Amino acid sequence: MTGSSERTIRCVGALVHDSNGRLLLVRRANPPGEGLWSIPGGRVEPKETDEAAVTREVAEETGLSVTVGRLVGSVERPAPNGVFLIFDYECQVTSGVLRAGDDASDVAWVDSATLATLPTTDGLLEALSEWNWLPRA
Repeated sequence: MTGSSERTIRCVGALVHDSNGRLLLVRRANPPGEGLWSIPGGRVEPKETDEAAVTREVAEETGLSVTVGRLVGSVERPAPNGVFLIFDYECQVTSGVLRAGDDASDVAWVDSATLATLPTTDGLLEALSEWNWLPRA
């Protein structure tokens, strides 16, 4: 066997603040990160654009429709036999009713005080802080 057995798995995430400055988070229902809070997101399907993947993942996990904006940042996280390469985009809610669905066991708009009490995925708070995307409330 030649070459590396590691693979890169392209993923996306949605960075969303509401009109009160709270941040949209989901509690993961499945691995990786089961039971931990993170931003909505997931894998980009074959031939899917990042924008389409963000829109789909947010709708599936939160019931909300969003407009996808600029790329805010990217991170790498370990994956089984590889690495998740995650691109996080600024988004604006356009419609929908907030509800947990698909890979989310819960969903919430969180302020700074609440975020400080939640178990979050590895590196989330550091990335949000670096990108100036922590809750504004």
